[in-house]
Amino acid sequence: MYELENREHYPISVDSVIFGYTEGELKVALIKRKKNPFIGMWAIPGGFMEGNETVEETALRELKEETGIEDVYLEQFHVFSKPGRDPRGPTVTIALFALINSEQCHLIASEDAEKAKWWPAYKLPRLAFDHDEIYVKALEALRVALRTKPLAFELLPKQFTLTHLQDLYEQIFETSLDKRNFRKKVAKMVFIRASGNKTAGGRHRPAVLYEYDPKCYEIFFKENLF
Repeated sequence: MYELENREHYPISVDSVIFGYTEGELKVALIKRKKNPFIGMWAIPGGFMEGNETVEETALRELKEETGIEDVYLEQFHVFSKPGRDPRGPTVTIALFALINSEQCHLIASEDAEKAKWWPAYKLPRLAFDHDEIYVKALEALRVALRTKPLAFELLPKQFTLTHLQDLYEQIFETSLDKRNFRKKVAKMVFIRASGNKTAGGRHRPAVLYEYDPKCYEIFFKENLF
């Protein structure tokens, strides 16, 4: 446990709100704390910066230590410094959101957490510290980022159906989208291409599987920048 009252400067921590899309549902990874303060409560994974670490290095280390997650998309979105946010003393937290696709959604709790679990994004338990506020701002930041960046594909498997893509957007923005209009818009996105494969099994007709082409997106973005 950190002894904060004797430190000359505010310690800096890094917390990462991990979004995943698994089993057809937007989810958030939380850890159950096994140390005070807030022992036994669920929290956003994170911890204090060590040595000469960068913010991103701290985030990746803490994610691996507390959840077993590696190789994720990270984006910084806010700094939290309100007095009293940590009962141990003044702290500053740099918050990021992390995105992981459904093929990597197995969580493994480690020495710093009693348990790690995926929770439905809109049915979270009460969180430790000011993590409820951090989560709300993370969701807002994700929505803003999705309007200008192709981040949805960080949450999907390499090959996906248009139904899954539409469902993901509907869940993140908490809205319903017209199927016909959605597919018209997707048809104009040259960086989303049919993979040549279809879904297998089930009672429904096989659906076409699509892929995201990042190189094609870069060209598309540059050509449509102005």
